[in-house]
Amino acid sequence: MARTQKNKATEYHLGQLKAKLAKLRTQLLEPPKGSSGASDGFEVSKYGHGRVSLIGFPSVGKSTLLTMLTGTNSETAAYEFTTLTCIPGVIHYKDTKIQLLDLPGIIEGASQGKGRGRQVIAVAKSSDLILMVLDASKSRGHKEILTRELEAVGLRLNKKPPNISLIKKKTGGVTLNSMVPLTHCDEKLVYQILSEYKIHNAEVLFREDATVDDLIDVIEGNRKYVRCLYVYNKIDVCSIEEIDQIARQPHSVVISCNMNLNLGGLLESMWEHMSLRRVYTKKQGCKPDFEEPVILSEDRGGCTIDVFCKQLHAELIKSVKYALVWGTSSKHYPQRCGLGHTLEDEDVVQVVKKKVAEDGRGRFKTQGQDTQRIADREKKAKLKT
Repeated sequence: MARTQKNKATEYHLGQLKAKLAKLRTQLLEPPKGSSGASDGFEVSKYGHGRVSLIGFPSVGKSTLLTMLTGTNSETAAYEFTTLTCIPGVIHYKDTKIQLLDLPGIIEGASQGKGRGRQVIAVAKSSDLILMVLDASKSRGHKEILTRELEAVGLRLNKKPPNISLIKKKTGGVTLNSMVPLTHCDEKLVYQILSEYKIHNAEVLFREDATVDDLIDVIEGNRKYVRCLYVYNKIDVCSIEEIDQIARQPHSVVISCNMNLNLGGLLESMWEHMSLRRVYTKKQGCKPDFEEPVILSEDRGGCTIDVFCKQLHAELIKSVKYALVWGTSSKHYPQRCGLGHTLEDEDVVQVVKKKVAEDGRGRFKTQGQDTQRIADREKKAKLKT
């Protein structure tokens, strides 16, 4: 494929080869029959409001970064592959608890299983954010190698899911529609890719100008879209010009664990990429409670008042009438909002519940909504005059 010239005559051939390659990679990732797939040291239960994984080549400073951010003692030495298992730690930042995982270093070919690479990448799939730790003093090609290894196992870094609708049917053939002009693929190429996956009856709708790789990702359906932050360590051995050039790249942060440089900026970038939001509660007639906020995340359910009420109590959502919101998400203070209102960081919310109608009228008490005989009613005591 790398030697094939890309033009109109070869794009159909390349599209078929990409589909076959994706199918073979999916088959390689499937565990063999009869195996449990369990491994020691890599099963870590989720804790806190988010999970962050450290991924990188050996001896780039992952264990040192974990120790400095969380206080957890992770073994460090002057030789490679010091960390042989998954070591968890917890970061306390802005009233939140973020789980940080120090994973063993991976090498080129990790997607094929070299150096326990599949087990390391499998843990990264369950993370809300990936910190790709790189050595600022070494080759610039390390970033491309790690990105290629992660994409080979179905991880998509800093990308959004393609806006393509694929509905399989029993009969009717393939129907292709597009809301925008397609420049990267045409109808014939889409039919060939679907035929490679033995899909002969389906409705396909393109809502964006997607590529062949995007269509294959939708057909596979096992892709994981994760945010990634590129952390360049050991900047104390680089020049100012090199550091400035690296820092201007998108999704990049420069630090130095040896001299304790810019670790605060790293935490702030992690907070922004994870899209965590603190929401404070308020009782009627009382001041807001700024001690223990409710933490919401776009990746874990959303940031609406509906999700906020479910975190307070599972049954609260049934009795909510409306909510009063103070903060940057409201147009005025307070704003009366419904369950679909999206909250922002450091908003204050007061939940107003529905009033429950009382049973019975006057001095007579009735049980239930069914009409009862007057003789069966229980009279209350007479009023004292």
